[in-house]
Amino acid sequence: MPSLSISLLQLLPMIYAAALLPVVLARSVRALWLPARVATFLALLFVVMGGFEAASDGLRNDRLGLLMAGLIGLLAMVIVEYSHRYLEGEAGQRRYVLSLLGTLACVATVVTSTDLYVLVGAWILSSLCLHQLLTFYRDRPQAIVVAHKKFLASRLADICMLMATVLLVRAAGDSNIAVILQVLDVRLQADGQPGWDMQLAALLLAMAVILKSAQLPVHGWLIQVMEAPTPVSALLHAGVVNLGGFLLLRFAPLFSVTVPAQTLLVVVGGLTAILAALVMMTRVSIKVRLAWSTCAQMGLMLLECGLGLWELALVHLLAHSLYKAYAFLAAGETVAHARHHALHPKVPVPALSSLLVAIVLAGGVLIALQAFVTNLLPGHQLPLVALAILAVGLAPWCLRRGQLGYGLLMFGLLLGTYLLWHEIAGWILAQQLSPAPAALNIFAVALFLTLYLIQAQILANPAGALAKRLYPLAFAGFSLDEHFTRLTFRVWPPRPLHPVAPTHGDRQ
Repeated sequence: MPSLSISLLQLLPMIYAAALLPVVLARSVRALWLPARVATFLALLFVVMGGFEAASDGLRNDRLGLLMAGLIGLLAMVIVEYSHRYLEGEAGQRRYVLSLLGTLACVATVVTSTDLYVLVGAWILSSLCLHQLLTFYRDRPQAIVVAHKKFLASRLADICMLMATVLLVRAAGDSNIAVILQVLDVRLQADGQPGWDMQLAALLLAMAVILKSAQLPVHGWLIQVMEAPTPVSALLHAGVVNLGGFLLLRFAPLFSVTVPAQTLLVVVGGLTAILAALVMMTRVSIKVRLAWSTCAQMGLMLLECGLGLWELALVHLLAHSLYKAYAFLAAGETVAHARHHALHPKVPVPALSSLLVAIVLAGGVLIALQAFVTNLLPGHQLPLVALAILAVGLAPWCLRRGQLGYGLLMFGLLLGTYLLWHEIAGWILAQQLSPAPAALNIFAVALFLTLYLIQAQILANPAGALAKRLYPLAFAGFSLDEHFTRLTFRVWPPRPLHPVAPTHGDRQ
């Protein structure tokens, strides 16, 4: 008999979908938004009830699905409330609410489904519903062009996902995800290999995630989709884009034994993270800067999955979703924050030698932490590659307030906090998987050390030769999107949409 938490999870998509009919029949704006608000409240309540039941009975249930459903429920409630105020007086609110509820229902189905066909179908439908939100302002040509680019990239990803699904179902004889992973385990125990069909399926799934997650060189739509309402941007960057990371986590046992797919994720994700981080340094517009940040963060998440750092990827997914939702919804306060910071004295730019000392100190703290844990807990292994990547990112904390002791203390606390979250994420995933090849780990650490050194040189010498040569390239996005844009216009040019006339109940 399935546990209560599983049955409640399976009801979540139905809650969002059940609100569609009242929205269609609503005759006023207030009645239009009420079903959506009630649905998001009930969905979050069901997730909380499922979490209490899972904690009380201790059953091995879908902890990852439960966690993702809770994240979606929280984001959905916030975004619906924000949208209600944001779109006040706008035409087309009925169309917006229907598309938003459809997207939420499909995303909830993706994270709670146990059937691969249903998961893939829901992901495809979520993209189509999101397309309606991205083209909400149908009289804006830029919105139509960018949404068209996303539409083509998503359809390529859908083809890859469908091909991978057919291969996996053919190999397992069943579309149930648990059965597919069981067949994979049987193959590994018998032959030590997953088989050509499952390896090809993993490679196709990796390609689909790369396309869906706006990785280079098909990233341009994510950077340019600025004509959509702000809550749509929050939903896209904090929720829908992160589904790629969820799919990798769901099929972690398959990716952990497929070196070609791991290599593709590490190389594409790592290069995307590096280049997007450099481009982000040249941006002034807050929404464009956040979009490049999402591109870089998704690249880092794919790299983490390629390296087998599943616990780090899960923590990263949750943190990025919550941070990016807040960042987009609070983007309007950026000017006020900038004026506030302008009143304070400017912080002196750290010297290059200080930044180099910081990375050396970060490495020293990491070595000391490893020695401490080894002596205290001889049987416990630290996630050294994950900590090394975090150490590179957190190294500037060693320079905070100009006090070495304070900086080292904060750096150690941040690493310790991650270790706590690492253990929680390990309990949620409940799996022991083989690590990635050492060459991929070395490549990833070297990549982030290179990025750190480049950024340190630019920060310390903003008028230096490296900054002058790199700035025009980074400001142009390294001209990577232009080729994909020309290809889309040549293969399938977009057609302008005619503005939709407001219907009864769309305006107050």
